Amino acid sequence: MPVDDVNITDEDKMKAEEMKEKANSFFKNENYNEAITFYTQAIELNPYVAAYYGNRCLAYIRIECFGYALQDANKALEVDNSYVKAYYRRASANMALGKFKLALKDFDAVVKVRPNDKDAKTKYQECKKIVQRKAFEKAISGEDPKSLSEQIDIEAMAIEDDYDGPELEDGKVTLKFLKDLMETYKNQKKLHRKYAYKILVDVKTLLCTLPSLVHVNVPNGKKFTVCGDIHGQFYDLMNIFELNGIPSEDNPYLFNGDFVDRGSFSVECIFTLFSCKLLFPNHFHMARGNHESSTMNQMYGFEGEVKSKYTQQMVELFTEVFNWIPLCHCINNKILVMHGGLFEDDTVTLEDISKVDRDRQPPESGIMCELLWSDPQAQCGRNPSKRGVGIQFGPDVTKKFLQRNKLDYIIRSHEVKNEGYEVQHEGKCITVFSAPNYCDTMGNKGAFITLKGGDLKPTFTSYEAVPHPQVKPMAYASPLFGLF
Repeated sequence: MPVDDVNITDEDKMKAEEMKEKANSFFKNENYNEAITFYTQAIELNPYVAAYYGNRCLAYIRIECFGYALQDANKALEVDNSYVKAYYRRASANMALGKFKLALKDFDAVVKVRPNDKDAKTKYQECKKIVQRKAFEKAISGEDPKSLSEQIDIEAMAIEDDYDGPELEDGKVTLKFLKDLMETYKNQKKLHRKYAYKILVDVKTLLCTLPSLVHVNVPNGKKFTVCGDIHGQFYDLMNIFELNGIPSEDNPYLFNGDFVDRGSFSVECIFTLFSCKLLFPNHFHMARGNHESSTMNQMYGFEGEVKSKYTQQMVELFTEVFNWIPLCHCINNKILVMHGGLFEDDTVTLEDISKVDRDRQPPESGIMCELLWSDPQAQCGRNPSKRGVGIQFGPDVTKKFLQRNKLDYIIRSHEVKNEGYEVQHEGKCITVFSAPNYCDTMGNKGAFITLKGGDLKPTFTSYEAVPHPQVKPMAYASPLFGLF
């Protein structure tokens, strides 16, 4: 039953409704941060209305703050345990985090209350299928120790006579192949499956030779570029190469995770980046992001896109390959670059990071999880993550980590920023995000960082989104994404 609100004046109730209406209008215009501000004001005026928490919960989901969304869904149900939307929204936040069993419980609750709700029934069945599939995969996971990359017979794959796309030369990526591949993708054509599989098998072999923490040397006066999230925005990736030059031994890059998902040209992005890695193995670097995982790929579109453009088998091979992408990079022993951020434990060293066994799906806690998921915060100390995974860490945490490991600063990605980058923690924590107008809705710029061996001072280049073919972001996402 709803919580009693007898201590709230009628005037406060009216003002709260006004704030809610303001918030709703911002929400409709996809200005979710402003919507959250006004939903919060409504809650402060009248904390006994479940819908205020429910609405703010949905706004948090839209900006991927799933931890805060779960808190609001729980609070809404404390206020009114019959508020069905809170069960839906709690389920959606848990789905986004890959917590399928928890989501299933909430769908079950909705179906019991509304047995004739077709939408609820559909979502319940979809979620149940995922839970059953996960259980099946777990049951058979130890049966065949041979990896998929060893089982695939690439030689048996025939190339049709009418194929006119890029071709590997003696099975190898060349500069000509890379340039032809990018042109092929710009023209919305496909790489032949034989070459696609060969690139995946070869890049896995290469990645397996690398440590979890890769040390990168940038000679004095030489340029080095760090890019953040790309998220399947292939045409914006091409714009980076247009602005800053394509990768080469004289133009090295580090791409800092989240190459796929959300944007609907993830296949084009990842094969371009993997081709660069094979062509320039010592001058093109890739770090794993939280979206290089099977759960994220299943929800946010990459799995669906690979199945649409290639096969389910290739989805499984991508999972194998993603497991071997290094977790972070240390530039000239002075800058640590990771996708997410720092740690719950103050004693973590570079040696600890280098010892992490990364050949797996990201765990829900510990060094690997925090490298992929954590975020900085303005206040000192640590807090539970707004995302529901990892932590939030303050300037004091950054300072201690840098001192312990004799580093100058960290670079991380993982968060949309209006200018494509943000400098925090007295210049010691830099965020770079390279997907402009993220999901075609956020209106943000993208950015990349260039620095030179020697002083290692970061220089920021921001840029606007470029046009892309009329395929919407999330076009290949899970059917459950109607929740979001």
